[in-house]
Amino acid sequence: MLQVFSGLVVDSIVFKGASITRRTFASQLKLVRTTPRKHTDARCALTALKKMQKEAKSDAAILQFAEKTGEFKRKPSSFRNWVTADGSSGFKAESGRYHLYVSYACPWAHRTLIGRKLKGLEDAISFDVVDYYMGEKGWRFNPDVPGATPDSVNGFSYMRELYFKMNPEYGGRFTVPVLYDKVQKTIVNNESSEILRMLNAEFNAFCKSPEQAAIDLYPEPLRAEVDALNEWIYPSINNGVYRAGFATKQEPYDVAVRELFAALDRVEAILAGKRYLAGDQLTEADVRLYTTLVRFDKVYVGHFKCNKKRVIDYPNIWGYMRDLYQTPGFGETTNFLHIEHHYQGSHTSINPHGIVAIGPDIDFTTPHDRDTRFSS
Repeated sequence: MLQVFSGLVVDSIVFKGASITRRTFASQLKLVRTTPRKHTDARCALTALKKMQKEAKSDAAILQFAEKTGEFKRKPSSFRNWVTADGSSGFKAESGRYHLYVSYACPWAHRTLIGRKLKGLEDAISFDVVDYYMGEKGWRFNPDVPGATPDSVNGFSYMRELYFKMNPEYGGRFTVPVLYDKVQKTIVNNESSEILRMLNAEFNAFCKSPEQAAIDLYPEPLRAEVDALNEWIYPSINNGVYRAGFATKQEPYDVAVRELFAALDRVEAILAGKRYLAGDQLTEADVRLYTTLVRFDKVYVGHFKCNKKRVIDYPNIWGYMRDLYQTPGFGETTNFLHIEHHYQGSHTSINPHGIVAIGPDIDFTTPHDRDTRFSS
């Protein structure tokens, strides 16, 4: 397939950013260098190509985990230390000592914001928010973007600087969330599921109220059920939307998207008989599912081609979604400006021009009957 830019015919593969071939790029460069200056079309085209290549390098950091089969493989988190209430881990839970680095756009980081809010840890654990746009150098701090902040702890411009501070030879991805120890000046953990459990259990002495301290998102009697839910919801739904969206071949996309909707059908059936996934008590399984569901109709349906059905097409899931959104800690930590602009503006391998769609308009505040329907 050929496209024409400023009079220069270019194979469309060059618009895949980091996947541009050296031969193709070199041929364009040679053409420009041998073109008289008064003929500017080729130069304009090359400038555009260079810009698109630069903007797509952030995609390369993601797509490098796609197998030759075209299947997306997520790389494990790198920092896995633990904060404990008694300090036996070497990281003692203390008010004011720990800091979260998050993105409002990222569903994994969103888990930790909900946990922090539910447990009333706003005064105990500070946080900073990166820009929704993720470019060539990864997440950046840009307080000019509504909702984003500067790095109030280290004064860095990019998250990558924090990772390189830990290890100048660091070769992984510069992800959020990050739980940072301001006393030891080190990253404690960058795995969202583990940070959520720390917030749930290790900081109870610093919750704003006894009621919030009593909240337990991973209660002993329900742990086996919660673990079983997480075991299939994570690969099929949480990561399933990414497996579909970042697939680079038809077959792995087909596999991922079919697994995704089979899992959503399974959730719909569960929620027909229970208010929450594990029964009448809110658990971490609900927090983890919510951060995917709230992004689903807004970005995953179109941007990630997960368009077989929408959340609003599932009666029980849609009611459950509104129930959670209207629960303190959920809706107030959901920032659709960051969500919509991050995915559609940053993933240039999927959306080359970075145009952000105008819709859809969805009202998450409409009444639901989940509370009365499942009242005991």
